[in-house]
Amino acid sequence: MKRFRAYKYRLCPTRKQEILLAKHFGACRWVYNYALSKKIEYYIKEKKSLSRFDISKELVTLKKEEETSWLSEVNAQSLQASLVNLDMAYTKFFREKKGFPKFKSKRTKQSIQFPQYTKIDFEKNKLYIMKFKEGIKCNFSRTFDGKIKTTTISKTTTNKYFVSILIEEEVPEIQKSKPLIETAVGIDLGIKSFLVTSKGDVFDNPKYLKSSSNKLKREQRKLSIKKKGGKNREKQRLKVALLHEKITNQRNDFLHKVSRQLVNDNQVNTYCLETLNVGGMLKNHCLAQAISDAGWSTFVTYLTYKANWAGKSILQIGRFEPSSKTCNVCGKVNHNLTLKDREWLCSCGAKHDRDFNAACNIRDFAFDNQNTLGQGMSEFTLGETGNCSGQ
Repeated sequence: MKRFRAYKYRLCPTRKQEILLAKHFGACRWVYNYALSKKIEYYIKEKKSLSRFDISKELVTLKKEEETSWLSEVNAQSLQASLVNLDMAYTKFFREKKGFPKFKSKRTKQSIQFPQYTKIDFEKNKLYIMKFKEGIKCNFSRTFDGKIKTTTISKTTTNKYFVSILIEEEVPEIQKSKPLIETAVGIDLGIKSFLVTSKGDVFDNPKYLKSSSNKLKREQRKLSIKKKGGKNREKQRLKVALLHEKITNQRNDFLHKVSRQLVNDNQVNTYCLETLNVGGMLKNHCLAQAISDAGWSTFVTYLTYKANWAGKSILQIGRFEPSSKTCNVCGKVNHNLTLKDREWLCSCGAKHDRDFNAACNIRDFAFDNQNTLGQGMSEFTLGETGNCSGQ
């Protein structure tokens, strides 16, 4: 069975290589913005979408013009990859009616793609790509064996370079076992406790953003009074960016560890989750920061691809199905329950912890309706493609 997997490593380019990478970032960004403006202008006039192949033909002419001759200094395939990415984003907007492509800025994260001709030397710790014949030093924390499909080099706002290598590898085919309620676990995601399972396991919410908010506010205030364009402003901007990066790394590390711990449980082969409308919940300004800090959507992504690779199943129920207000013993709904009530007593005599009760209801409802996929429950998988972080 073929499977796609991505490996990410830290790059350590020389000063000369940094300049060449900067040229690649700038050229790909310029081509992306140029193509986007062309598409917008063409659509306003003709009410039709401009094909990327038409724009691709213009690149040959632009490379010969004096003002844009610098485009020939970078890898041509990377420029074409920018057009492909824009075309995909543009098509997705018209198909899903949301997320119109934005113009790229040099002040945000930069990235370029190399679709072909990537070579790896694990012994010398070198990455060889087009225009970099001497190779870029790379910290290979692990090796891999497979066909390299795409190489993406990125530069963060903290001036760090990374390479993500997508490979196609052969793995033994894993047969998924039939979901059984005896070997299933319901998962309730929350804010007070990040996660509570129907087995009684509780994972506390570390709230990394909240714990660093005072320091972050202090550094952002210092940044706001620095003169624009000055060296001191750039130094302070880097401090703020490093703090944001640390918070993100802490959150991702926590989510990877929790999802890995759940998947490694040999007694469980099915995970039942509730479909959460995170976008709608973020409109509640009182809870928006806490919800974003929790990273529910990222956790579901991590848990899904890890469970899929382990031959386990993910079941998701509808967002309006039985929840923490429904007694998992008698099925009676307590309409008087509020968010601040963490424990409650049902009229049948059962005493409930709100989150544990919700996890049990999620598991039970998923299996009560396992023969009616599409009405109240759906099986959620990622196919053969997933992200890999080595966790």
